[in-house]
Amino acid sequence: MKKSPANRCRDIERQAGYLQPEHCAPPPPLPRSGAMWFIRDCCGIVCGVITWCLVFYAEFVVLFVVLLPAKNLLYSLINGALFSTLAFLALASHARAMCTDPGAVPKGNATKEFIESLHLKPGQVVYKCPKCCSIKPDRAHHCSVCKRCIKKMDHHCPWVNNCVGEKNQKFFVLFTMYIALISLHALVMVAFHFIFCFESNWTKCSAFSPPATVILLILLCFEGLLFLIFTSVMLGTQVHSICTDETGIEHLKKEERRWAKRTKWMNMRVVFGHPFSIAWLSPFATPDHGKADCYQYVV
Repeated sequence: MKKSPANRCRDIERQAGYLQPEHCAPPPPLPRSGAMWFIRDCCGIVCGVITWCLVFYAEFVVLFVVLLPAKNLLYSLINGALFSTLAFLALASHARAMCTDPGAVPKGNATKEFIESLHLKPGQVVYKCPKCCSIKPDRAHHCSVCKRCIKKMDHHCPWVNNCVGEKNQKFFVLFTMYIALISLHALVMVAFHFIFCFESNWTKCSAFSPPATVILLILLCFEGLLFLIFTSVMLGTQVHSICTDETGIEHLKKEERRWAKRTKWMNMRVVFGHPFSIAWLSPFATPDHGKADCYQYVV
């Protein structure tokens, strides 16, 4: 049977001489505990700032154009509190997805001393990433933007200026979910507000002039519809990826499945934490991913 390019690459990595630990400098000192993770990428930073600005714009239009002139005070209070809460959770999830280590492998640890410290048994091998000179765990891939190998890397997302990987996938999923919810909520409120404006002949439906009100509402509609479609698709693909326990990169590369198969519910618990609780919906609760020896492989 003819081997695929991916398999041929794996065969090369299995050769003992490929590691060449003598070519690796000593690994840099580990960052202090609790240090913030942040990728210095201009494109990602710009996309992140744009994301926050769009959420603040939606908050401004919803509160001051849609809800403030509404006749029903209870309607304004309930919808204002709900929208603001969802927007806050969306931004908090974005911040956690952006500033959480996605599962980066220690850089430059493919040294002779570290390899010897693994006490490999016969039949056990390790892989080395030639780009960041690191011992490469199974299911890890190198990100050219983060310049690190990321465990269970799904993809690099410029909108969160970070990779989506083993340790921050929960926050990325929550970010897409809350953005989809506020987009849908905004579209519904704008639709009702347009009806209110038509009935009042555009005289009492906003503190702004009718042309300014129309422009603000149309822009919010465009933003809401665009991000509702985009984040809903992303949310669906992420949930499917979690349930099947196959990352986006693994699916695109059609990599051979060499890891244990689990139930869909167990896969969800691995990402969101054990056991099921309201903390699954909180961007402030860090899931417990458990511990595993990710450097050793049996051939």
